[in-house]
Amino acid sequence: MGNFTDLDMYLLGQATHYDIYKKMGAHPATIDGRQGIRFNVWAPHAARVFVIGSFNGWNEWANEMVRLEPSGMGIYEAFIPEAHIGDLYKYLIITHDGRWLFKADPYANYAEMRPGTASRIADIESIRWTDDAWMEKRRATKDVYEQPMAIYEVHPGSWMRHPCREDGGYYSYREFAVALTKYVKEMGYTHVELMGISEYPFDGSWGYQVTGYYAPTSRYGAPDDFAYLVDYLHNHDIGVILDWVPAHFPRDAHGLADFDGCPLYEYPDPRMGEHPEWGTKIFNYDKTEVKNFLIGSALMWIEHYHIDGLRVDAVASMLYLDYGKNDGQWVANSFGENKNLDVIEFFRHINTLITGRNPGTVMIAEESTAWPMVTGKAEEGGLDFTYKWNMGWMHDFLDYMSLDPYFRRDNHHRMTFAMSYNSSEKYILVLSHDEVVHLKCSMWNKMPGYEDEKFRNLKAAYAFMMGHPGKKLLFMGQDFGQLREWSEERELDWYLLDEPMHKQLHDFVKALLAIYRKYPCMYQIDSDWAGFEWMSADDCDHSTYSFVRRGKSGKNSLLFIINFTPMEWADYRVGVSKRGNYQLILDSDAAEFGGSGAEKPKSYKAVKKECDGRPYSIAYPLPAFGVAVFRIL
Repeated sequence: MGNFTDLDMYLLGQATHYDIYKKMGAHPATIDGRQGIRFNVWAPHAARVFVIGSFNGWNEWANEMVRLEPSGMGIYEAFIPEAHIGDLYKYLIITHDGRWLFKADPYANYAEMRPGTASRIADIESIRWTDDAWMEKRRATKDVYEQPMAIYEVHPGSWMRHPCREDGGYYSYREFAVALTKYVKEMGYTHVELMGISEYPFDGSWGYQVTGYYAPTSRYGAPDDFAYLVDYLHNHDIGVILDWVPAHFPRDAHGLADFDGCPLYEYPDPRMGEHPEWGTKIFNYDKTEVKNFLIGSALMWIEHYHIDGLRVDAVASMLYLDYGKNDGQWVANSFGENKNLDVIEFFRHINTLITGRNPGTVMIAEESTAWPMVTGKAEEGGLDFTYKWNMGWMHDFLDYMSLDPYFRRDNHHRMTFAMSYNSSEKYILVLSHDEVVHLKCSMWNKMPGYEDEKFRNLKAAYAFMMGHPGKKLLFMGQDFGQLREWSEERELDWYLLDEPMHKQLHDFVKALLAIYRKYPCMYQIDSDWAGFEWMSADDCDHSTYSFVRRGKSGKNSLLFIINFTPMEWADYRVGVSKRGNYQLILDSDAAEFGGSGAEKPKSYKAVKKECDGRPYSIAYPLPAFGVAVFRIL
């Protein structure tokens, strides 16, 4: 057989076998003129390993694997002519103490539809792509930070469903591709972020307890169907980001836990290898084969499935040895600290590797602490992520927005604080799925006041978010004011778009996204004060904020004025830095957005009248919860 060579073993032992998914797992092969399927699995603690499946009637003894020697790495191999693409299979691992373990293939490219737990043979090398133009544009991107990024976070299984179907009504990857693309293009998002793509057994985990790191979930179709989804989005100029979960894995009997009868993918010491809070296992980042397993998974999504970026889940839980643990439940590192040194090295390796091999791609950290230099360069001591979710901004923003306007005066700083640390990292501002579950309320229900005030609060909130430095992410349903919390068990309440106030909010978000994409000042300089200037950051008496966004050219800067009170200011004066005309390009009081529709001038001339410490100013009739955006001419 000899599929897995000495060179393969060496590279795996160095965690540098970057095409490992082409060697491990189940793949079509021709040996001595016979066509069949070649299997490889890593199980160093096993006594014997067999391949069982639909091709041999699940006969435990029919196809024993050969342990490749003399490396001692524990790679087993088998070639089975009777096996074919589409067949189900598992590995039967017999331990030295006589236990029989029936395991799904860690490197499988496809899986049986849950609740089944078998792997399924697939040929992912036959996928054909038509997104050459997108991929070439991606490779030619000189600076990802200067590109617009307005992300629509979506869970495919609950975005939209077919009614009255016994199979749950899921859209297939191919149906989803067409419907999602139409919506995203209509709204003006630049990217989608897909939840729950890597195979997972339990719907309620939303895809964050993964058993198949190399397999798109079978809930919506086969691997080539998933590739069609990515290809279709790319052909409509939409980037694709995947949630990726290298932090932990579940204890399911068919999965990675104690894979060959002993801790293999997890740390052997339960104080290192288990999350008591989540009931999951923690990967052993000190073991090269495990690091290579994760690196190979990331590279497969990026290079084989053309994914444009990975959002890495639960980064803080990986970095801190004591994350979610009490005294006695964790082990300090060699310096007596709570930092996981293995993880630091792992992130520097994988982040530099992926973005270095694939220009234009991004690695995004969901990191919820003040760990320094998450997006800093590895050679300077950073982790080398492209972006970090700005969880601090999100908490301050939501705390402020949930307040009755009467109390916002004394919490004015919550909306300005993020700018004090904005240049420390490259940020994405996020209002993700995590903020609209577990009794946290939907975005609409977080807002104070009666129905009309909730909608006006939301428009002001989204305008502030869109104008604030940082790339953007909204979870599905937030852009039209979903009333109920999100649940993976049902589709979004799309019928709400037939209600005028929901449609008006939807149109307002669409208008914000159009401005974001049209004006480079909204995204070119996100991490430097050159791209942002407060006109008034301290008008707590009116709970009103005004600021200017600037681009590299200095032209077409935008002035934002946002009122977070139910009070109307008939002649609200804002200080500005220069004279000239200020053209009104967005008015939340317009009739199309549910406002009064009162006629206003389209252009305002700055006069030499000091205000907010500025030599010039303009006066504008600012409605209750009003948003006004001006282009500076």
